[in-house]
Amino acid sequence: MLNGTIGDKTLRFALPLAATGILQQLFNAADIAVVGQFVGKNAMAAVGSNAPVINMIISLFIGISIGANVVIASFTGQKNDKAVQKSVHTALTFSFLCGVVLALLCELFADKILGLMSIPDDVYEMSRLYFRVYVMGLPVILLYDFASAVFRSRGNTRTPLICLTVSGVINVILNLFFVLVLGMTVNGVALATMISNAVSSGLLIFFLRREQSAIRFSFKKLGIDWAIFRRMTAIGLPAGFQGMVFAVSNLILQSAVNSLGNDVMAGSSAAFNIEIFVYYVINAFGQACTTFIGQNYGARKPDRCRKVFKITLLQDMIFTVLLAMLILALGRPLLGLFNSDPDVISTGLVRIRFILCAEFVNVFIEIFSGYMRGFGYSFVPAVVCMAGVCGVRIGWMYLVFMNNKHFDVLMAAYPVSWAVTAAALAAAFVVVDRKKLRDFYRPKENI
Repeated sequence: MLNGTIGDKTLRFALPLAATGILQQLFNAADIAVVGQFVGKNAMAAVGSNAPVINMIISLFIGISIGANVVIASFTGQKNDKAVQKSVHTALTFSFLCGVVLALLCELFADKILGLMSIPDDVYEMSRLYFRVYVMGLPVILLYDFASAVFRSRGNTRTPLICLTVSGVINVILNLFFVLVLGMTVNGVALATMISNAVSSGLLIFFLRREQSAIRFSFKKLGIDWAIFRRMTAIGLPAGFQGMVFAVSNLILQSAVNSLGNDVMAGSSAAFNIEIFVYYVINAFGQACTTFIGQNYGARKPDRCRKVFKITLLQDMIFTVLLAMLILALGRPLLGLFNSDPDVISTGLVRIRFILCAEFVNVFIEIFSGYMRGFGYSFVPAVVCMAGVCGVRIGWMYLVFMNNKHFDVLMAAYPVSWAVTAAALAAAFVVVDRKKLRDFYRPKENI
Protein backbone atom coordinates (compact mmCIF):
# COMPACT_ATOMS: atom_id res chain seq x y z
CA MET A 1 0.00 0.00 0.00
CA LEU A 2 2.92 2.34 0.63
CA ASN A 3 4.89 2.10 -2.62
CA GLY A 4 4.50 1.66 -6.38
CA THR A 5 1.30 1.85 -8.39
CA ILE A 6 -2.04 2.45 -6.70
CA GLY A 7 -4.89 1.66 -9.08
CA ASP A 8 -4.17 -2.05 -9.48
CA LYS A 9 -3.74 -2.45 -5.71
CA THR A 10 -6.98 -0.68 -4.82
CA LEU A 11 -8.76 -2.95 -7.30
CA ARG A 12 -7.17 -6.05 -5.75
CA PHE A 13 -8.35 -4.78 -2.37
CA ALA A 14 -11.83 -3.53 -3.28
CA LEU A 15 -13.09 -6.17 -5.71
CA PRO A 16 -12.72 -9.16 -3.34
CA LEU A 17 -14.27 -7.01 -0.61
CA ALA A 18 -17.20 -6.11 -2.88
CA ALA A 19 -17.51 -9.77 -3.84
CA THR A 20 -17.60 -10.65 -0.13
CA GLY A 21 -20.46 -8.23 0.48
CA ILE A 22 -22.36 -9.36 -2.61
CA LEU A 23 -21.85 -13.02 -1.74
CA GLN A 24 -22.99 -12.37 1.81
CA GLN A 25 -26.10 -10.66 0.48
CA LEU A 26 -26.75 -13.51 -1.94
CA PHE A 27 -26.81 -15.88 0.98
CA ASN A 28 -29.07 -13.49 2.91
CA ALA A 29 -31.28 -13.27 -0.17
CA ALA A 30 -31.42 -17.06 -0.15
CA ASP A 31 -33.26 -16.78 3.19
CA ILE A 32 -35.87 -14.52 1.57
CA ALA A 33 -36.09 -16.66 -1.59
CA VAL A 34 -36.49 -19.97 0.27
CA VAL A 35 -39.30 -18.73 2.51
CA GLY A 36 -40.86 -16.77 -0.36
CA GLN A 37 -41.02 -19.80 -2.63
CA PHE A 38 -41.70 -22.58 -0.11
CA VAL A 39 -43.46 -20.93 2.84
CA GLY A 40 -45.28 -17.90 1.39
CA LYS A 41 -45.13 -14.15 0.94
CA ASN A 42 -46.15 -13.51 4.56
CA ALA A 43 -43.03 -15.38 5.72
CA MET A 44 -41.03 -13.41 3.16
CA ALA A 45 -42.46 -10.17 4.56
CA ALA A 46 -41.64 -11.33 8.10
CA VAL A 47 -37.96 -11.89 7.30
CA GLY A 48 -37.75 -8.61 5.38
CA SER A 49 -39.36 -6.64 8.19
CA ASN A 50 -36.45 -7.60 10.47
CA ALA A 51 -33.77 -6.16 8.20
CA PRO A 52 -33.83 -2.54 9.45
CA VAL A 53 -33.74 -3.62 13.13
CA ILE A 54 -30.89 -6.06 12.60
CA ASN A 55 -28.98 -3.55 10.47
CA MET A 56 -29.38 -0.92 13.17
CA ILE A 57 -27.88 -3.25 15.77
CA ILE A 58 -24.98 -4.45 13.62
CA SER A 59 -24.18 -1.07 11.98
CA LEU A 60 -22.86 0.41 15.23
CA PHE A 61 -20.25 -2.32 15.56
CA ILE A 62 -19.35 -2.40 11.89
CA GLY A 63 -18.46 1.27 12.36
CA ILE A 64 -16.26 0.47 15.33
CA SER A 65 -14.59 -2.25 13.24
CA ILE A 66 -13.68 0.51 10.76
CA GLY A 67 -11.92 2.21 13.67
CA ALA A 68 -9.98 -0.99 14.31
CA ASN A 69 -9.09 -1.16 10.62
CA VAL A 70 -7.75 2.42 10.59
CA VAL A 71 -5.77 2.02 13.82
CA ILE A 72 -4.13 -1.26 12.75
CA ALA A 73 -3.40 0.16 9.26
CA SER A 74 -1.81 3.26 10.80
CA PHE A 75 0.40 1.21 13.15
CA THR A 76 1.35 -0.99 10.19
CA GLY A 77 2.45 2.10 8.26
CA GLN A 78 4.53 3.10 11.28
CA LYS A 79 5.99 -0.45 11.46
CA ASN A 80 4.89 -0.69 15.11
CA ASP A 81 4.29 -4.44 15.39
CA LYS A 82 3.77 -4.38 19.16
CA ALA A 83 0.88 -1.92 18.82
CA VAL A 84 -0.56 -3.96 15.95
CA GLN A 85 -0.64 -7.04 18.19
CA LYS A 86 -2.37 -5.17 20.99
CA SER A 87 -4.88 -3.71 18.53
CA VAL A 88 -5.81 -7.09 17.04
CA HIS A 89 -6.52 -8.71 20.41
CA THR A 90 -8.34 -5.65 21.71
CA ALA A 91 -10.63 -5.63 18.67
CA LEU A 92 -11.46 -9.33 18.79
CA THR A 93 -12.03 -9.42 22.55
CA PHE A 94 -14.33 -6.40 22.38
CA SER A 95 -16.34 -7.76 19.44
CA PHE A 96 -17.17 -11.10 21.03
CA LEU A 97 -18.06 -9.68 24.44
CA CYS A 98 -20.32 -7.05 22.91
CA GLY A 99 -21.98 -9.71 20.78
CA VAL A 100 -22.87 -11.73 23.88
CA VAL A 101 -24.29 -8.68 25.68
CA LEU A 102 -26.29 -7.60 22.63
CA ALA A 103 -27.74 -11.06 22.11
CA LEU A 104 -28.99 -11.16 25.70
CA LEU A 105 -30.52 -7.68 25.47
CA CYS A 106 -32.26 -8.45 22.18
CA GLU A 107 -33.74 -11.65 23.60
CA LEU A 108 -35.04 -9.79 26.65
CA PHE A 109 -36.52 -6.86 24.73
CA ALA A 110 -37.56 -8.56 21.47
CA ASP A 111 -41.24 -7.59 21.78
CA LYS A 112 -40.50 -3.95 22.59
CA ILE A 113 -38.02 -3.67 19.69
CA LEU A 114 -40.36 -5.20 17.12
CA GLY A 115 -43.30 -3.26 18.56
CA LEU A 116 -41.80 -0.10 17.04
CA MET A 117 -42.10 -1.50 13.51
CA SER A 118 -45.87 -1.37 12.81
CA ILE A 119 -45.72 -5.01 11.69
CA PRO A 120 -49.15 -6.39 10.67
CA ASP A 121 -50.70 -8.93 13.04
CA ASP A 122 -50.62 -11.77 10.49
CA VAL A 123 -46.85 -11.34 10.10
CA TYR A 124 -45.81 -10.39 13.64
CA GLU A 125 -45.38 -13.85 15.18
CA MET A 126 -43.12 -15.03 12.34
CA SER A 127 -41.13 -11.77 12.53
CA ARG A 128 -40.64 -12.30 16.25
CA LEU A 129 -39.59 -15.93 15.77
CA TYR A 130 -37.02 -15.02 13.10
CA PHE A 131 -35.62 -12.17 15.20
CA ARG A 132 -35.18 -14.22 18.37
CA VAL A 133 -33.32 -17.02 16.59
CA TYR A 134 -31.19 -14.65 14.49
CA VAL A 135 -29.90 -12.51 17.38
CA MET A 136 -28.49 -15.57 19.16
CA GLY A 137 -25.79 -15.47 16.49
CA LEU A 138 -24.67 -11.88 17.22
CA PRO A 139 -21.43 -12.91 19.01
CA VAL A 140 -20.12 -14.73 15.93
CA ILE A 141 -21.49 -12.10 13.52
CA LEU A 142 -19.55 -9.31 15.26
CA LEU A 143 -16.47 -11.52 15.58
CA TYR A 144 -16.53 -12.09 11.80
CA ASP A 145 -16.81 -8.33 11.13
CA PHE A 146 -13.85 -7.46 13.36
CA ALA A 147 -11.67 -10.36 12.20
CA SER A 148 -12.35 -9.27 8.61
CA ALA A 149 -11.31 -5.72 9.54
CA VAL A 150 -7.99 -7.11 10.86
CA PHE A 151 -7.28 -8.78 7.50
CA ARG A 152 -8.38 -5.66 5.56
CA SER A 153 -6.00 -3.47 7.55
CA ARG A 154 -3.15 -5.46 5.94
CA GLY A 155 -4.68 -5.30 2.45
CA ASN A 156 -5.96 -8.89 2.58
CA THR A 157 -9.58 -9.07 1.41
CA ARG A 158 -9.30 -12.55 -0.13
CA THR A 159 -9.23 -14.58 3.09
CA PRO A 160 -12.59 -13.20 4.37
CA LEU A 161 -14.03 -13.92 0.90
CA ILE A 162 -12.89 -17.55 1.03
CA CYS A 163 -14.32 -18.04 4.53
CA LEU A 164 -17.62 -16.44 3.56
CA THR A 165 -17.90 -18.61 0.45
CA VAL A 166 -17.56 -21.78 2.50
CA SER A 167 -20.04 -20.65 5.14
CA GLY A 168 -22.45 -19.32 2.51
CA VAL A 169 -22.70 -22.66 0.76
CA ILE A 170 -23.44 -24.22 4.15
CA ASN A 171 -26.11 -21.56 4.71
CA VAL A 172 -27.97 -22.37 1.48
CA ILE A 173 -27.82 -26.13 2.11
CA LEU A 174 -29.11 -25.70 5.67
CA ASN A 175 -31.87 -23.32 4.48
CA LEU A 176 -33.24 -26.00 2.19
CA PHE A 177 -32.72 -28.78 4.73
CA PHE A 178 -34.48 -26.98 7.60
CA VAL A 179 -37.41 -25.73 5.47
CA LEU A 180 -37.98 -28.57 3.00
CA VAL A 181 -36.90 -31.59 5.04
CA LEU A 182 -37.67 -30.59 8.63
CA GLY A 183 -40.67 -28.42 7.76
CA MET A 184 -39.42 -25.35 9.63
CA THR A 185 -40.38 -21.81 8.56
CA VAL A 186 -38.57 -18.55 9.27
CA ASN A 187 -36.83 -20.09 12.27
CA GLY A 188 -35.14 -22.54 9.89
CA VAL A 189 -33.49 -19.86 7.75
CA ALA A 190 -32.50 -17.87 10.86
CA LEU A 191 -30.87 -20.96 12.38
CA ALA A 192 -29.05 -21.68 9.10
CA THR A 193 -27.70 -18.12 9.11
CA MET A 194 -26.51 -18.42 12.72
CA ILE A 195 -24.67 -21.69 12.04
CA SER A 196 -23.03 -20.39 8.85
CA ASN A 197 -21.84 -17.22 10.64
CA ALA A 198 -20.25 -19.40 13.32
CA VAL A 199 -18.39 -21.28 10.58
CA SER A 200 -17.12 -18.12 8.86
CA SER A 201 -15.88 -16.48 12.07
CA GLY A 202 -14.28 -19.74 13.19
CA LEU A 203 -12.41 -20.02 9.90
CA LEU A 204 -11.11 -16.44 10.19
CA ILE A 205 -9.80 -17.11 13.70
CA PHE A 206 -8.15 -20.29 12.40
CA PHE A 207 -6.32 -18.33 9.68
CA LEU A 208 -5.33 -15.56 12.11
CA ARG A 209 -3.74 -18.17 14.36
CA ARG A 210 -1.65 -19.38 11.41
CA GLU A 211 -0.49 -15.87 10.44
CA GLN A 212 3.24 -15.21 10.56
CA SER A 213 2.89 -11.40 10.64
CA ALA A 214 2.05 -8.98 13.46
CA ILE A 215 -1.69 -9.72 13.18
CA ARG A 216 -1.20 -13.32 14.40
CA PHE A 217 -3.89 -14.24 16.94
CA SER A 218 -3.31 -16.06 20.23
CA PHE A 219 -5.97 -16.91 22.82
CA LYS A 220 -3.40 -16.21 25.54
CA LYS A 221 -3.20 -12.54 24.48
CA LEU A 222 -6.94 -11.86 24.59
CA GLY A 223 -7.73 -8.69 26.48
CA ILE A 224 -8.35 -4.99 25.99
CA ASP A 225 -5.63 -2.35 25.85
CA TRP A 226 -7.63 0.69 26.92
CA ALA A 227 -5.43 3.32 25.24
CA ILE A 228 -5.80 1.54 21.89
CA PHE A 229 -9.48 0.89 22.56
CA ARG A 230 -10.08 4.62 23.08
CA ARG A 231 -8.29 5.35 19.82
CA MET A 232 -10.39 2.77 17.94
CA THR A 233 -13.65 4.05 19.35
CA ALA A 234 -12.72 7.68 18.71
CA ILE A 235 -12.60 6.79 15.01
CA GLY A 236 -15.12 3.97 14.93
CA LEU A 237 -17.94 5.24 17.14
CA PRO A 238 -18.84 8.22 14.93
CA ALA A 239 -18.92 5.89 11.92
CA GLY A 240 -20.92 3.37 13.95
CA PHE A 241 -23.43 5.95 15.11
CA GLN A 242 -23.67 7.17 11.53
CA GLY A 243 -24.57 3.68 10.35
CA MET A 244 -26.87 3.17 13.31
CA VAL A 245 -28.75 6.42 12.71
CA PHE A 246 -29.01 5.50 9.02
CA ALA A 247 -30.60 2.27 10.14
CA VAL A 248 -32.94 4.17 12.47
CA SER A 249 -34.09 6.34 9.56
CA ASN A 250 -34.56 3.19 7.47
CA LEU A 251 -36.43 1.66 10.41
CA ILE A 252 -38.84 4.58 10.35
CA LEU A 253 -39.22 4.27 6.58
CA GLN A 254 -39.76 0.52 6.98
CA SER A 255 -42.60 1.20 9.40
CA ALA A 256 -44.16 3.32 6.64
CA VAL A 257 -43.63 0.47 4.17
CA ASN A 258 -45.28 -1.93 6.61
CA SER A 259 -48.32 0.34 6.80
CA LEU A 260 -48.89 -0.12 3.04
CA GLY A 261 -49.64 -3.85 3.28
CA ASN A 262 -48.03 -7.27 2.88
CA ASP A 263 -47.51 -7.03 -0.91
CA VAL A 264 -45.55 -3.80 -0.52
CA MET A 265 -43.56 -5.28 2.37
CA ALA A 266 -42.66 -8.35 0.31
CA GLY A 267 -41.82 -6.36 -2.85
CA SER A 268 -39.70 -3.86 -0.96
CA SER A 269 -37.87 -6.69 0.83
CA ALA A 270 -37.09 -8.45 -2.46
CA ALA A 271 -35.89 -5.21 -4.08
CA PHE A 272 -33.65 -4.40 -1.11
CA ASN A 273 -31.95 -7.77 -1.42
CA ILE A 274 -31.09 -6.94 -5.05
CA GLU A 275 -30.26 -3.23 -4.93
CA ILE A 276 -27.91 -3.70 -1.96
CA PHE A 277 -25.40 -5.40 -4.30
CA VAL A 278 -24.53 -1.98 -5.72
CA TYR A 279 -24.00 -0.52 -2.26
CA TYR A 280 -21.46 -3.23 -1.46
CA VAL A 281 -19.42 -2.10 -4.46
CA ILE A 282 -19.64 1.52 -3.32
CA ASN A 283 -18.69 0.61 0.23
CA ALA A 284 -15.76 -1.61 -0.87
CA PHE A 285 -14.01 1.27 -2.61
CA GLY A 286 -14.79 3.52 0.35
CA GLN A 287 -13.04 1.04 2.64
CA ALA A 288 -10.15 0.78 0.18
CA CYS A 289 -9.83 4.56 0.37
CA THR A 290 -9.89 4.48 4.18
CA THR A 291 -7.36 1.64 4.52
CA PHE A 292 -4.84 2.88 1.94
CA ILE A 293 -4.95 6.40 3.35
CA GLY A 294 -4.65 5.04 6.89
CA GLN A 295 -1.37 3.31 6.06
CA ASN A 296 0.02 6.18 3.98
CA TYR A 297 -0.96 8.71 6.63
CA GLY A 298 0.92 6.61 9.19
CA ALA A 299 3.92 6.50 6.81
CA ARG A 300 3.73 10.31 6.24
CA LYS A 301 2.98 10.28 2.50
CA PRO A 302 0.48 13.09 1.77
CA ASP A 303 0.82 13.07 -2.03
CA ARG A 304 0.04 9.38 -2.13
CA CYS A 305 -3.07 9.97 -0.01
CA ARG A 306 -4.36 12.44 -2.61
CA LYS A 307 -3.76 9.92 -5.40
CA VAL A 308 -5.62 7.23 -3.49
CA PHE A 309 -8.63 9.55 -3.18
CA LYS A 310 -8.78 10.34 -6.90
CA ILE A 311 -8.26 6.77 -8.06
CA THR A 312 -10.79 5.17 -5.71
CA LEU A 313 -13.39 7.81 -6.62
CA LEU A 314 -13.01 7.08 -10.34
CA GLN A 315 -12.97 3.30 -9.92
CA ASP A 316 -15.97 3.36 -7.60
CA MET A 317 -18.01 5.44 -10.02
CA ILE A 318 -17.28 3.17 -13.00
CA PHE A 319 -18.14 -0.10 -11.24
CA THR A 320 -21.21 1.37 -9.52
CA VAL A 321 -22.77 2.74 -12.70
CA LEU A 322 -22.12 -0.47 -14.66
CA LEU A 323 -23.62 -2.74 -11.99
CA ALA A 324 -26.63 -0.47 -11.47
CA MET A 325 -27.38 -0.50 -15.21
CA LEU A 326 -27.15 -4.30 -15.31
CA ILE A 327 -29.56 -4.76 -12.39
CA LEU A 328 -32.01 -2.23 -13.83
CA ALA A 329 -32.06 -4.19 -17.09
CA LEU A 330 -32.69 -7.50 -15.28
CA GLY A 331 -34.96 -6.18 -12.53
CA ARG A 332 -38.14 -8.11 -13.34
CA PRO A 333 -36.60 -11.62 -13.64
CA LEU A 334 -34.44 -11.02 -10.57
CA LEU A 335 -37.48 -10.06 -8.49
CA GLY A 336 -39.29 -13.12 -9.83
CA LEU A 337 -36.71 -15.32 -8.11
CA PHE A 338 -38.14 -14.23 -4.77
CA ASN A 339 -41.86 -14.38 -5.49
CA SER A 340 -43.96 -14.67 -8.66
CA ASP A 341 -46.84 -12.49 -7.43
CA PRO A 342 -47.28 -9.61 -9.98
CA ASP A 343 -48.05 -7.07 -7.23
CA VAL A 344 -44.88 -7.99 -5.36
CA ILE A 345 -42.78 -7.66 -8.53
CA SER A 346 -44.29 -4.31 -9.56
CA THR A 347 -43.61 -2.87 -6.10
CA GLY A 348 -40.04 -4.14 -6.21
CA LEU A 349 -39.46 -2.49 -9.59
CA VAL A 350 -40.54 0.88 -8.21
CA ARG A 351 -37.99 0.64 -5.41
CA ILE A 352 -35.16 -0.57 -7.64
CA ARG A 353 -35.62 2.29 -10.09
CA PHE A 354 -35.68 4.99 -7.43
CA ILE A 355 -32.61 3.62 -5.66
CA LEU A 356 -30.34 2.55 -8.50
CA CYS A 357 -30.84 5.60 -10.71
CA ALA A 358 -29.38 7.71 -7.89
CA GLU A 359 -26.70 5.37 -6.50
CA PHE A 360 -23.89 7.27 -8.25
CA VAL A 361 -24.45 10.08 -5.73
CA ASN A 362 -23.67 7.60 -2.96
CA VAL A 363 -20.19 7.16 -4.46
CA PHE A 364 -19.28 10.73 -3.50
CA ILE A 365 -20.67 10.23 0.01
CA GLU A 366 -18.68 7.03 0.56
CA ILE A 367 -15.35 8.22 -0.86
CA PHE A 368 -15.46 11.62 0.86
CA SER A 369 -16.23 9.85 4.16
CA GLY A 370 -13.59 7.18 3.58
CA TYR A 371 -10.92 9.78 2.86
CA MET A 372 -11.60 11.67 6.07
CA ARG A 373 -11.78 8.49 8.17
CA GLY A 374 -8.41 7.38 6.80
CA PHE A 375 -6.91 10.36 8.58
CA GLY A 376 -8.71 9.34 11.76
CA TYR A 377 -11.17 12.20 11.28
CA SER A 378 -14.45 10.37 11.61
CA PHE A 379 -16.67 12.84 13.46
CA VAL A 380 -17.34 15.33 10.65
CA PRO A 381 -18.55 12.86 7.98
CA ALA A 382 -20.65 11.12 10.63
CA VAL A 383 -22.40 14.33 11.69
CA VAL A 384 -22.91 15.49 8.11
CA CYS A 385 -24.34 12.13 7.03
CA MET A 386 -26.58 11.82 10.06
CA ALA A 387 -27.99 15.30 9.54
CA GLY A 388 -28.24 15.01 5.76
CA VAL A 389 -29.41 11.47 5.14
CA CYS A 390 -31.39 10.82 8.30
CA GLY A 391 -32.76 14.31 8.81
CA VAL A 392 -34.00 14.58 5.24
CA ARG A 393 -35.54 11.08 5.21
CA ILE A 394 -37.40 11.54 8.47
CA GLY A 395 -38.53 15.01 7.44
CA TRP A 396 -39.67 13.68 4.06
CA MET A 397 -41.71 10.94 5.67
CA TYR A 398 -43.59 13.23 8.04
CA LEU A 399 -43.93 16.27 5.80
CA VAL A 400 -44.40 14.70 2.37
CA PHE A 401 -45.35 11.02 2.64
CA MET A 402 -47.94 11.51 5.38
CA ASN A 403 -49.84 13.82 3.03
CA ASN A 404 -49.52 11.49 0.03
CA LYS A 405 -49.28 7.87 1.16
CA HIS A 406 -47.93 6.15 -1.94
CA PHE A 407 -44.90 3.87 -2.19
CA ASP A 408 -43.19 5.90 -4.92
CA VAL A 409 -43.50 9.07 -2.82
CA LEU A 410 -41.83 7.28 0.09
CA MET A 411 -38.98 5.96 -2.09
CA ALA A 412 -38.17 9.47 -3.33
CA ALA A 413 -36.74 10.14 0.15
CA TYR A 414 -33.61 8.16 -0.78
CA PRO A 415 -32.30 10.16 -3.78
CA VAL A 416 -33.28 13.49 -2.19
CA SER A 417 -31.39 12.69 1.02
CA TRP A 418 -28.31 11.51 -0.88
CA ALA A 419 -28.14 14.69 -2.96
CA VAL A 420 -28.33 16.94 0.11
CA THR A 421 -25.72 14.91 1.98
CA ALA A 422 -23.25 14.75 -0.92
CA ALA A 423 -23.33 18.53 -1.30
CA ALA A 424 -22.72 19.05 2.43
CA LEU A 425 -19.91 16.46 2.50
CA ALA A 426 -18.16 18.11 -0.43
CA ALA A 427 -17.92 21.34 1.57
CA ALA A 428 -16.77 19.47 4.70
CA PHE A 429 -14.19 17.56 2.66
CA VAL A 430 -12.47 20.77 1.51
CA VAL A 431 -12.17 22.06 5.07
CA VAL A 432 -11.00 18.78 6.61
CA ASP A 433 -8.56 18.08 3.78
CA ARG A 434 -6.67 21.31 4.41
CA LYS A 435 -6.67 20.85 8.16
CA LYS A 436 -5.60 17.23 8.29
CA LEU A 437 -2.77 17.51 5.79
CA ARG A 438 -0.99 19.84 8.23
CA ASP A 439 -0.70 16.86 10.57
CA PHE A 440 1.87 15.31 8.25
CA TYR A 441 4.34 17.86 9.46
CA ARG A 442 3.72 17.30 13.15
CA PRO A 443 5.28 14.54 15.30
CA LYS A 444 3.17 11.37 15.37
CA GLU A 445 2.48 9.80 18.77
CA ASN A 446 3.11 6.10 19.23
CA ILE A 447 1.55 3.63 21.61
